[in-house]
Amino acid sequence: MGLAVWLGLLRSLVIYHNPVRTGPLRRFYNDLLQTGDLVFDVGAHVGTRARAMRAAGARVVALEPQAPFSSFLRLTLPRDIRLVEAAAGGSETVADMAVSSLHPTVSSLKTGFATEAGAAPGFGHVRWDRSQKVRVTTLDRLIAEEGIPRYIKIDVEGFELEVLSGLSQPVEMISVEYLPGLPALTLSVIDRLAELGAYRFNPVLGESGQFTWSAWRDPEAIKDWLAGLPADAPSGDLYARLSG
Repeated sequence: MGLAVWLGLLRSLVIYHNPVRTGPLRRFYNDLLQTGDLVFDVGAHVGTRARAMRAAGARVVALEPQAPFSSFLRLTLPRDIRLVEAAAGGSETVADMAVSSLHPTVSSLKTGFATEAGAAPGFGHVRWDRSQKVRVTTLDRLIAEEGIPRYIKIDVEGFELEVLSGLSQPVEMISVEYLPGLPALTLSVIDRLAELGAYRFNPVLGESGQFTWSAWRDPEAIKDWLAGLPADAPSGDLYARLSG
């Protein structure tokens, strides 16, 4: 691998493995999860969230297909976290991932994501300079192997809908990254979740580690909220929880 790949890994470690990020995440997951909860971390990257969820007492299955991050996780994750060196999608296959060596957090399996994102605010400095073949599994396959999780975290740079197409039953709680500059991606995810079950929604802004609203809201309310965000607003996580 070239120098840019290792610089990308180092950059991610500096950004994500520091107390400014890990502290709020640990407090958030301590409140959100219970000891023994099964959780899937889809798009584990350097494992920050997988480690925080484990610290909250959860049993964690972490998915990461991208080299060298999958190798880093294999060497550094606690042994009781199951690492799956694969992406999640709509079927079990092998696919081409568009990779940004210097900004690997935005590497994506979604066809055309590099073109769409390259024209959106916040991505002008990013170059997708190579591709990598990765193994793809499905959430249904993971459920068959591990059981039904209480929570699935999905952060896959525009590929969220495809990940959810490989899930055929509702799960108590799911989160996806939202990108204000690419709202159509999140709107399609909301519609897919509505097909799976009666979900209500609550966003977490950026890395704040706290929900925006005291009460969870219905799909139309979250769509209205997304429509009101400026295109250059920071990204965050959208949580969906089954009602009733």
